[in-house]
Parts: sequence; structure tokens; C-alpha cells
Amino acid sequence: MASDDNDIVEEVDYFYRLYRSGRVERFYDLHGSFYVPPSPQHPSNGVFSKDVTISPHVSARLYLPENISDAQRLPVLVYYHGGGLVIESAFFNWSHNYTNSLASELNVIVVSVEYRLAPEVDTTAIYEDCWTALQWVASHADENSLITSTSNKDSWLTNHGDFSKVFLVGDSAGGNLVYHMTMKAGKETLSSKVKVTGSILAYPYFLFSDIDVDEKGFAYKIWVNICPPLESGLLSPIDSPLINPLSQKAPPLSELGCSRILVCGGKKDDIIPLGIVVRFVEGVKESGWDGELEYLEVDSGHVVQIIKPDSEEAKHMMKCYANFIHRK
Repeated sequence: MASDDNDIVEEVDYFYRLYRSGRVERFYDLHGSFYVPPSPQHPSNGVFSKDVTISPHVSARLYLPENISDAQRLPVLVYYHGGGLVIESAFFNWSHNYTNSLASELNVIVVSVEYRLAPEVDTTAIYEDCWTALQWVASHADENSLITSTSNKDSWLTNHGDFSKVFLVGDSAGGNLVYHMTMKAGKETLSSKVKVTGSILAYPYFLFSDIDVDEKGFAYKIWVNICPPLESGLLSPIDSPLINPLSQKAPPLSELGCSRILVCGGKKDDIIPLGIVVRFVEGVKESGWDGELEYLEVDSGHVVQIIKPDSEEAKHMMKCYANFIHRK
């Protein structure tokens, strides 16, 4: 390797470093992140888990509560992990522990999506991966689906998924992904038998041009490095509809493709300030969208339900999630 291949061409403190060779170094040790295996045979905290391949670029970890009857059908929760679109994994401890608890406490099947990360791939590919995963999930509701072959379908979803109750959930960057998947579901058909029932966006990774942005903060630093080339008429990376759902280039929020939404924000969040979350909620209200909107504000920092799952705030969030998913 030539010496200049080791030159650093891009770096975001505590997240990643990109070298001229194309190699990416991620600082997982600083986040306490590491791979954990699934539990396909012996349940962990009352939940079985296993890994599946969806496409050459997309995979997922599935979670199924134990002690369900052969005929029992459970809501299907599609989960998109956070990490700024540049770090973390569905197969790492933070996501695994949290999604395992979602399956256990909410009594749902969870599909935790493993998507590619920037900067190795163009950021738009991440959204494509997430849509591919959602299409795959939806295909299980239709015996004649052309999206996947029978051999690529999973028995947990086929035998136990209630596809009249499909929910999308994501934290931080995952909240951004949930927003975009919900918008896309409003325009494109997932399956003749599947619609997104509800979406939960917790501490969603958005940036707005009409709200002061901390240019020294992680959220801004990451986005300016991975933002796709600006379209004509866009003056700033923050004007990109990928990060700014209120951008002039973004589709109307009235087109959100689900019947209800829960948005969560933290009063002490120093990564995604509460003002950004509130501004998104206001935008949905002003859009004329005809679904049900719920807003949850917790007295905590970023993704407390993952970092401190035993905290009162985390328990309160889980209770709100349960009410949101299981109410008639």
C-alpha cells in the first residue's frame, strides 16, 4: 500500500475515519459496541432470534417470542437501527439487546434490518436497502408475491406474522429511515395485503435550515460528509430532502403512508435537539395529513431507551410503544 493511501481524507470524531485507500475505521470501542450472536435454539429473555439473508446487500435479525401457539399471529415490527448512517449494526449488542426487549415486552415479531453504511456506499443506497427489507417483509403476506421466492421467505413471518399490523420503528438515524420508508409506502404498493399501520420515530436524525445547527456537533459533521451531491436549487447540505423533511424539494408530509405516527424527543438531547423534533411534529400537523399523530417528550438525552433500558424514561417509552401498537 502506498504511503499516501494511509492519508486521512475524512473524519468525524468518535464515529469514523476514512482513508485515501477507501478503508474505513469505525470507533466501535468508544461506543461499547460489539457483535453478539443470535439465539435460534435457546431463547434469550423469552425470545428466539436468528439471522436471515434478504438480498446480496441486505440481511436482518428476526425475533420471535417463545410460548406462542402454532396459530397465534403477532404484530410485525420492522426496526431500523441508529448510528448516523455510518456506524452500528443490527447484529451488535446495543441493537440486539433493545430489539430483543421490544419483542419480549411488546409481544411482537421484530425484523431488525442490517443495511449498508456510508461512506463505503452512496447514502442513497442505504434507503434502497431499507426499502428492499420492507418489501421482503410485506411479501410474506401474499402467497403469490413476485418479490421473493418461497425459498427466501421465513417461516416465523409466514406462520406468525399479522400483516394487518405492520409497524416501523427507528431511533436517531433509524428514525430518519422510518420517515423515508413511511413516505415511500404512501406512494408505492408494498403488497396487495400490507399497509404500514404505524410508524415510531424516536429522536429522528433531521436537520432544518430554519433552526440553528451546531456545526461542531456530530449530526452536522456526519451529514456534510455523507450528503449526496446537491441537486439543482439546493444551497446547502441541510436543504437535502434526505435530512430535511421540510425542504422545498421534499414531498409533502401529507403523503405519509401510515395511519398513525408516534414521535419521541428528549429534553436533554444534545445530538438531535428537541427543537428539531418539535419542528417536525409541527410540520406534520400543518401538512393536513389525516392520520393520528402522537408526540412523546421525555426528560432525557439521546436514545435513553437503548443506553439506559432500566431507567424510568425508558420504561415509560416502552409503555407508550405498547399502547401505540396494541390499541384498537
